[in-house]
Amino acid sequence: MAEITARQKQACPTCGGAAEWNAAKQALVCPFCNTVLPPPIPQEGATAAATENDLATALSAVSEDKRGWQAEKTSVKCQSCQAISVFDSTRVGQRCEFCGSAALIPYDEIKAPIRPESLLEFKLPEPDVRDRVRKWYGDRWFAPNALKGRALTDTVRGVYIPYWTFDAQVHANWTAESGYYYYVTESYTDSDGKSQTRQVQKTRWVPSSGSLDHFFDDELVPASKGVDEKLLRKIEPFPTTTDLKPYDPGFLSGWVVEQYQIDLVAAAQNSREIMERKTRDLCSKEVPGDTQRSLNVASTFSAQTFKHILVPIWLVAYTYGAKTFQVVVNGYTGSIAGRHPLSWIKITLAVLAAIIILMIGLAIYAHSK
Repeated sequence: MAEITARQKQACPTCGGAAEWNAAKQALVCPFCNTVLPPPIPQEGATAAATENDLATALSAVSEDKRGWQAEKTSVKCQSCQAISVFDSTRVGQRCEFCGSAALIPYDEIKAPIRPESLLEFKLPEPDVRDRVRKWYGDRWFAPNALKGRALTDTVRGVYIPYWTFDAQVHANWTAESGYYYYVTESYTDSDGKSQTRQVQKTRWVPSSGSLDHFFDDELVPASKGVDEKLLRKIEPFPTTTDLKPYDPGFLSGWVVEQYQIDLVAAAQNSREIMERKTRDLCSKEVPGDTQRSLNVASTFSAQTFKHILVPIWLVAYTYGAKTFQVVVNGYTGSIAGRHPLSWIKITLAVLAAIIILMIGLAIYAHSK
């Protein structure tokens, strides 16, 4: 990968080895002599962590000084899950961090990727992650027993994954028909031929309209191919509005980074769809009455900005049978989500037990009659 403004790694002042970011100590630590270095200091001229970039300008062109990793890195692409992994040039990639495949090929591109402006560092140390993963597995009632007996925590890997965040101010005008319930008394003849009355619900429809102003702050759009988006959504939020730190290569030392494959254009389109859907929901809540129909929303977006950030996750990827499964842990908050195979024997036994209990209950009820 072409790099700009190449920067030397953080060298250990004791033995000269390359220091790596340690989540437990929240500092750069030499893996050879355990010397603790101070946290990375933003480079001169580095932008503040919360700096927002104008979206319209960026979609036209991104300047070269905002590209590259500011450190010597190696990139490989997995032929199985298509994730692009970026790591220190001294490291050799043998298996994909995201799916475990050994089908890795060198990855080079004509133009370096847009550099992250900020990131959330790893807060959760690996021993805590292993405990959380073990507990998560232990709570999976329908997982095969063989799965719980395997040393799956041996495959825990820490990786930084890419996200885009988007801000926008929206003004929306809406129109709808508001429905108000009212009740009328109707007469009818029951099955015994007797005249009866009942209350019947009716709806009175009247036109309504209004407007809404709302600010979207850091709408998250994951740019990962290696991790299932549905799992990422389950371990959100990442505190991007308060805890981001300016990007510095020192935070990435010793860690694998996934390069974004959902580019700024696609992410911006995705965020707009999300914002429009949420705007419609907000307008729907503004419609008076008991019910509604024919909601129309006309939205105007302004002050659109974005950030490219990295967030930390701990990942377990394992193969059971012919399928690959993932368990994902938020490396900052500890939230966990994942998928696992199912034991159809356990499911069948549970269904049979439910049927037996239901039949016993019906028998008792019939006998009491």
